[in-house]
Amino acid sequence: MAHTNKNHTESFPPGKKITIVFVIGGPGSGKGTQCAKIVKQFGFTHLSAGDLLREEAKSETEQGTMIKNLMHEGKLVSSDLIVKLLLKAMLQSGNDKFLVDGFPRNEENRHAYENTIHIEPEFLLFIDCSKEEMERRILNRNQGRDDDNIDTIRRRFDVFQQSTMPVIQYYEKKGKLRKVDGNRQVDEVFEDVKAIFAQLNNQGNLPGQQAGGLSRTQMNPFKRWFLDFFCGCFGTQEARN
Repeated sequence: MAHTNKNHTESFPPGKKITIVFVIGGPGSGKGTQCAKIVKQFGFTHLSAGDLLREEAKSETEQGTMIKNLMHEGKLVSSDLIVKLLLKAMLQSGNDKFLVDGFPRNEENRHAYENTIHIEPEFLLFIDCSKEEMERRILNRNQGRDDDNIDTIRRRFDVFQQSTMPVIQYYEKKGKLRKVDGNRQVDEVFEDVKAIFAQLNNQGNLPGQQAGGLSRTQMNPFKRWFLDFFCGCFGTQEARN
């Protein structure tokens, strides 16, 4: 698990282990649905940069008013401010495991995160979904959103490709990319997602999901070998399941 950096300004208690996972996917990829399932099964706190900005904009503070005005004018909120809102939400949650949904959206976001929080993410989970499937899902959903028309959808796809793919490629080079096929049904996608988080659970001994509750396919090879050996010696059929 990642530790807080010694150069980090005082935030998390010294020595406290913090687990952060970035979750990225194009519009309509289903990442929000997968995040909800991860939260339920593995005890993470789900943080959405967009939701935090909208919530802050509702406040009567000077910062909230500034964010509201920027959003109303269609301007981008600074990456530094987004990261500060993320850090504030993490500290207030009382948890030590966080899913950061839809972030970093671009390289500027990533640099701001690294300069402010200094906690290396465990990995970036990329819900990879085709343009055609994402477009079909968005057009079929009934949320009454103003940006759910075909031209706007395609512009959002283009922005994702241009701005977010470099972030995905950065973490891939670092060996921290975990990609799943998001074109399938929700539960099928979650089977792959679940295996990824179960592996993290084994490596870091995350609370809330004991290794004994994992299936054999989710265990590492040595554990599977040991279990098979044990079962062969003692005929414990239950341990095989």
